[in-house]
Amino acid sequence: MAREGIPFILVFLIPAAIFFFLAWWVAAAACAALALFMAFFFRDPNRDCPDQADKLIVSPADGRVVIAARIDPNRNDSPTQVSIFLSPLDVHINRSPIAGQIVDVVYKPGAFHVASKDIASVENEQNIITIRGAGVELDVRQIAGVLARRVVLWKKKGDSVSLGERIGLMKFSSRMDVLIPDGFDVLVKKGDRVVGGVTPLARRR
Repeated sequence: MAREGIPFILVFLIPAAIFFFLAWWVAAAACAALALFMAFFFRDPNRDCPDQADKLIVSPADGRVVIAARIDPNRNDSPTQVSIFLSPLDVHINRSPIAGQIVDVVYKPGAFHVASKDIASVENEQNIITIRGAGVELDVRQIAGVLARRVVLWKKKGDSVSLGERIGLMKFSSRMDVLIPDGFDVLVKKGDRVVGGVTPLARRR
């Protein structure tokens, strides 16, 4: 479990214990259920990344693909934006889509539109992380949503990351974008379910 979840669990677990000793069973059960949900939400499962790490871009998050399209449809060399919506039931740990070095991190304040909407990529609060690997450089965006009022990045500029390595966390429903450069075949489409650190989003030609 991610350590950021501990305060959220204690907020409900402590009252649950108090209500239990007072024999306030309904309140105790409700608080215990919420504590269990927080433990479930902040879970951090181990993942086995696919082979051929130098050829693949993997999903940085669990969730559903809501966009898989070129940024500029009139240009064949335009990057492809793959946007992944994370529901409150998805794992919210974020992972590096490639092996390489973080060459830039930019925090952009903004709004809190519903994360599944297209406008979220432009207007919502977000961290933009640029990762440079072997023959590829791409941007990953941690985007806050209506409920996720905070995105957490555990890495900093200059850090090296391996394929599928944990890089951060989003609190409650949110979204991640990956800008896949030209030279890769995109392997997912809108509506697909993806698993962070496991599902290939694109393969080098």
